[in-house]
Amino acid sequence: MTTMQEIKVTASRIAVLIGKGGKTKREIEKAAGTVLTIDSEEGIVTVEGEDTLAVLRTVELIRAVNRGFSPERAGVLLEDEDLILDIIDLSPVCTSQKAMDRVRGRIIGREGRAREQIEDMTGCFISVMGKTVALIGLPEQLKTARAAIDMLVTGVPHETVYSFLDRKKKEAKHEILDYYY
Repeated sequence: MTTMQEIKVTASRIAVLIGKGGKTKREIEKAAGTVLTIDSEEGIVTVEGEDTLAVLRTVELIRAVNRGFSPERAGVLLEDEDLILDIIDLSPVCTSQKAMDRVRGRIIGREGRAREQIEDMTGCFISVMGKTVALIGLPEQLKTARAAIDMLVTGVPHETVYSFLDRKKKEAKHEILDYYY
């Protein structure tokens, strides 16, 4: 029995999904064992496959690409079934375009350093695009990264956020050591 799912993709991300000469599309199909039918006019991507889980994971990968991740980064969703895509909508907290730009700027940081720091300290991948922040990671990593982003959104200084992340990283390390010893 074939499973089929449709997902709408932003026009600007369709080309990223297809890749040069269809290369990215073929790589996704091969890795996931699914078939993608892309209607570039309507922005509708249809995912079909025999394995329901593979179809669902492919849809998650496409959602991740649609939220600004490169297909390579989003591809980790096919490699590890424990990874989750989490999308934070910033529009409820940003009432104007100026507020949205300021909040996105705080999350990204100067030359991308804040985003990079959060990625390094949580193990998550982060993409800031449009009115959303998308995260890919394990449940515990997502919880920490989401808390850090919430802190930045509410105006907490970057240094305080980094201290929080440092503390969380040490706690996680101790939990692992306690587990094994």
